Amino acid sequence: MVAPMSVMKRVSMLFRAKANKALDRMEDPRETLDYSYQTQLELLQKVRRGVADVATSRKRIELQINQLQQSSDKLDRQARDALSVGREDLARDALTRKAGLQGQLTELNTQYTTLQGEEERLTGASQRLQAKVDAFRTKKETIKATYTAAEAQTRINEAFTGISEEMGDVGLAIQRAEDKTEQMKARAGAIDELMASGALDDMVGGPRDDIQAELDRMGAGQDVEAELARIKGELGQGSAPREIEGGVNSSDRPAAGAADAAIDGQAAQPSPPAEPAEPAEQPQAGDTA
Repeated sequence: MVAPMSVMKRVSMLFRAKANKALDRMEDPRETLDYSYQTQLELLQKVRRGVADVATSRKRIELQINQLQQSSDKLDRQARDALSVGREDLARDALTRKAGLQGQLTELNTQYTTLQGEEERLTGASQRLQAKVDAFRTKKETIKATYTAAEAQTRINEAFTGISEEMGDVGLAIQRAEDKTEQMKARAGAIDELMASGALDDMVGGPRDDIQAELDRMGAGQDVEAELARIKGELGQGSAPREIEGGVNSSDRPAAGAADAAIDGQAAQPSPPAEPAEPAEQPQAGDTA
């Protein structure tokens, strides 16, 4: 007895195999390449936004550094001015504030250096990614063009061989038309034979005379025999063909030969001399009156 877990595994494997085959038929490499290119463009856009954000942070710190530097320079001038008027306490206070600003400037300069390095790194990554995206786009278009050409060639070959779905229907239609044509030709030939044999009558021309049909058949046979004798005479395979007159067959040829001999004998006898013609009567003079 098969365990339920084994049956579930087989069902799951069968389902995955069917799904994989269906997806393989539905998948278009050109659409997959376009989707991959779109994903790379989105990633490149994210990297560029990251570079812009880092550059913005660096610029903000740079502005803060400039402001703190200006404040430090101002406190230094104030300390000098206080000492010039004998106010050492004011000068000490100004220098104390300046020292605090110097700590902030040191920290900001460290952050600025870090952001500048990050910006350079992201800029280099963006440039490399841009080059890869451009190369992928060129390769993508080449693959798409090759696939389109191969697909067109495959469809043309399938059309020529008749194995495509569209041309398969056309081929079946042509085969049915040819079968019907052959069937119609056979039916027409059969009807002609039946009409020639007298089994069927011509409803337009009226019933056919059996005697006339037999005479036509005998006449056609005699024409064939005469043509065969003529060809044999030309090829030297027999005597010269004799003319068939009045539908005389081979059984009547001896009688016809005897009649010809009798006629030839009569022609050989000399004919009697012709009698002189009687002179015409001359009219008399009195008759004219």
